Amino acid sequence: MPDIRIIENFDAPELDVYARLSEIQLLNRAEPAKGMFIAESEKVVTRALDAGYEPVSFLMETSQISREGKTLLERCSDVPVFVSDESVLKALTGFPMTRGILCAMRRRSLPSVEALCRDARRIAILENVVNPTNLGAIFRSAAALGVECVLLTCDCTDPLYRRAARVSMGTVFQVPWTFFDKHLSWPEDGLGLLKSMNFKLAAMALSDDSVSIADPVLKKQERLALLLGSEGPGLAPDTIAACDYTVKIPMAEQVDSLNVAAASAVAFWELRRR
Repeated sequence: MPDIRIIENFDAPELDVYARLSEIQLLNRAEPAKGMFIAESEKVVTRALDAGYEPVSFLMETSQISREGKTLLERCSDVPVFVSDESVLKALTGFPMTRGILCAMRRRSLPSVEALCRDARRIAILENVVNPTNLGAIFRSAAALGVECVLLTCDCTDPLYRRAARVSMGTVFQVPWTFFDKHLSWPEDGLGLLKSMNFKLAAMALSDDSVSIADPVLKKQERLALLLGSEGPGLAPDTIAACDYTVKIPMAEQVDSLNVAAASAVAFWELRRR
């Protein structure tokens, strides 16, 4: 039987994770082993559970106990489930809940770049991508189009932030990812590490010496890393200079670029291994 607990006291410490702790606080950089995140919606929670993440508690609309939440509660029968009506939960969390289900889950230790990329042939590198909607959409495209792992610079949004994971439809739990070690200099050491693993580096950027994303030379590369930059400024000049290729998506006249999430989908499709 699920451990159902009707919310009667908003000040209960068990609800801090949903009501009073920010996502940065949940991340807990000072003590990573104690870090948590919030997964939202039945699909996202299911994919997190399938990937082996440990649930701490649920926050759920009462009606979801017998609907989309039913299967989750059968899988997690010993996990506390805090329930109330939609209006009460919105007042508690400060936002309308998608599908009426939240789950607090424990974070896991991240793998090293070397371990993650050891057998990969197509990878993506995100530099300072801070919009969680874009980040989530990039992961969804990566999962659909054969990108084997995603590497993030330290200033990127965390893929486990609630909105990023939700927009990704839970694919942040399917596509392996990690951050570059904050002690590595970027881009020198970070890209140097990938070069030592025999990756060719392709920077998505508009410049006079850019080659088309459809250039056959790119597709022939045995190991290829595609770099995508932040919303607005794009990749830093030093990052572009350190890459083997500068790549662009040919555009119709009077349109110079795509949103980074849209550009990632086009590039992942074109450069997938056949």
